[in-house]
Amino acid sequence: MKTRMLDGLESSELGLGCMGMSEFYGERDDEESIRTIHRALELGVTLLDTADIYGVGRNEELVGRALQGRREQAIVATKFGNVRDEDGTFRGIDGSPEYVRRACEASLRRLGVDVIDLYQQHRVDPETPIEETVGAMYELIEEGKVRFIGLSEAQPEDLRRAAATAPIATLQTEYSLFERGVENGILDTCDELGIGFLAYAPLGRGLLTGRFRSESDFGDDDFRGGGRYPRLTGENFEHNLRLVEEVEAVAESRGATAAQVALAWLLTRRPWIVPIPGTKRVKYLEQNVAAAELQLTADELARLDALVPAGGSVPGERYGGGRVPTWVSPPLTA
Repeated sequence: MKTRMLDGLESSELGLGCMGMSEFYGERDDEESIRTIHRALELGVTLLDTADIYGVGRNEELVGRALQGRREQAIVATKFGNVRDEDGTFRGIDGSPEYVRRACEASLRRLGVDVIDLYQQHRVDPETPIEETVGAMYELIEEGKVRFIGLSEAQPEDLRRAAATAPIATLQTEYSLFERGVENGILDTCDELGIGFLAYAPLGRGLLTGRFRSESDFGDDDFRGGGRYPRLTGENFEHNLRLVEEVEAVAESRGATAAQVALAWLLTRRPWIVPIPGTKRVKYLEQNVAAAELQLTADELARLDALVPAGGSVPGERYGGGRVPTWVSPPLTA
């Protein structure tokens, strides 16, 4: 697989989001998840993205087990800042320097590594100046515990203040055919500051795969069901499903899947964007990886661009409702 530069960090064109292997997206299958990680590395996917809150630490442990004997093949990316109790209760955001250090030490232990390749602040803490948080993160680089640092869901002013404090390698934020809010100044700020971009939820939380045709397709243990995500509920779901059919039409004409088309579209947006689709199954991983070889025509790109206006999004909030806390992501405004 080809690579892309994220500031000074060289990553595969596509990464692998590991969150759903341990929580939120249905039943766990650790053995299949580890096979998926191993297959990703075999196919040249180097960036593995996790976080300390996924499965309340279990996801980092899973990634660590999968990397035993394979550490040199992977870019280990994890995140801190969203705080949960052992029972999974969300407590808020902590970006204090003391917490940065404590969280990093815990992640190193769970991952079973000596250094984290990319350490990211999961959400900006409104109670802690970002300069203090980033300063503490940079100290971890100086101590050899972290190679690069990044942010997640940060706004342009956050990025500028952070970059004035220490080199910021990446910003991770939702970006897909269904969510284009980062085009309202955020991507331009990354370009200005030389910051790479990790696009999470690049398949619209699975809807852009074409696998889900009704709300009942999400199981009881899947956070996407039960009205928890406004975009996957009621009239919003029906509207967005019609857009999926447009993506499928492009895919059918190319002998591809809707997911492959959605990822191929993202890869054309900027040369320093790395989508990180999540999956816990080898079959879907292999399909996603094939998207890197799909070259969309100008007409196909124009057809896809027309689904959602530049800088816009499909109907429904990104988060909110049910047990999904509304504080986990701010609006995508410049």
